Amino acid sequence: MASQHKRWALPLALLVSVGMLASSVLTGCSSGKGAQNTPEAKEIIIGGNYELSGGNATYGTAAVNGIKLYIDDLNEKGGLLGKKVKFVSLDNKSEAGEASNVAARLINQEKVVAILGGAASSSTVGFVKLANDKKIPVISSSAVAQEVTVDETGKTRDYVFRACFTAPFQGEVMAQYALDSLKLKKAAILVDNQSPYSKGSGKAFKDYFVKNGGQVVAEEGYVTGDKDFRSVLTRIKGRDAELIYVPGYYEEAGFIVKQASELVMTLPILGGDGWDSPTLAKIAGAENLNNTFFSTHYSEEEKSARVQDFIAAYKAKYGENPEALGALGYDAAAILVDAIKRANSTDPEKVREALSATKDLQAVTGTISFDAQHNPVKSAVVVEVKNGKFTFKDKITPKS
Repeated sequence: MASQHKRWALPLALLVSVGMLASSVLTGCSSGKGAQNTPEAKEIIIGGNYELSGGNATYGTAAVNGIKLYIDDLNEKGGLLGKKVKFVSLDNKSEAGEASNVAARLINQEKVVAILGGAASSSTVGFVKLANDKKIPVISSSAVAQEVTVDETGKTRDYVFRACFTAPFQGEVMAQYALDSLKLKKAAILVDNQSPYSKGSGKAFKDYFVKNGGQVVAEEGYVTGDKDFRSVLTRIKGRDAELIYVPGYYEEAGFIVKQASELVMTLPILGGDGWDSPTLAKIAGAENLNNTFFSTHYSEEEKSARVQDFIAAYKAKYGENPEALGALGYDAAAILVDAIKRANSTDPEKVREALSATKDLQAVTGTISFDAQHNPVKSAVVVEVKNGKFTFKDKITPKS
């Protein structure tokens, strides 16, 4: 859902220096509210702030594909409020500072009514304050860090929403699955210490696991980009763990799974939506991924008509089956369009109010209502990997 939602632990000085361009672009500009929403406009312009290059390009590209699929279909059916919808997608290069620059351009030059994006927490955290201050609605398709919709004081950002569930939500889901379905009581946790997504998931897993009778026998860490995990896995091997929880991303997770197999560690390894990429099997080796499980946003094996219709349309347009990030992009567009329809307006305040009131929207990744922090209330899918193939295992809503 994923350097994926990923890696936003950039030095503050770098963020400030790179973000200066955004500040210069904004200087002297209006808030954009009136200019963007004039009744005379011939089309409705929606912005995309996505990772189309850099470390998160796999996720950003998948999300944009899903959005384009939805908007193309919408326009074929007559558009929105009697107008065609134009989607302007700009590349934030998987960088927080560039995401801020992109947001400034979308708001002040492209005159967008809302922004969809980003796919990664790192990029998204880089621009949501700017958009919120300018009162432009934002819906991130897959940025799971809590900081996306909540500011440093704990206050919900009025104009920022997301289509995906949060990192802590995933941690609870997998702790519940480990206890209730796998019947395991001793866990090791291995997190990326540079990733708020990974640390947030790991903490939530631990809290739920211990609260409900489990024991955490080892807690270890690594940093983004590590490729050799043999020493940390050897330490875990000596701690009598029954499972390892690795809420990281497919690059590091792939090496962890592969090296655990080389060390003849046969215990289950669990992860989160950062694993949800075909590249996982290429790194880990399909044969090493048996007895691994991860949480994600949807499975193409779900039999509902909504899911299967989406898959068929995506495959017809792009020649391949969609990943979860494509489904989340599609849903982000659907959430925004639904709110604009109910508001009967593109006025940012009216759209914001409609987004906040979203309830029981039937989407590809579930039935969506927003909580007080603008997170969707919906179930998570648990996937089991069998010989490199992602297979639907369960659908879980945390009990707590």
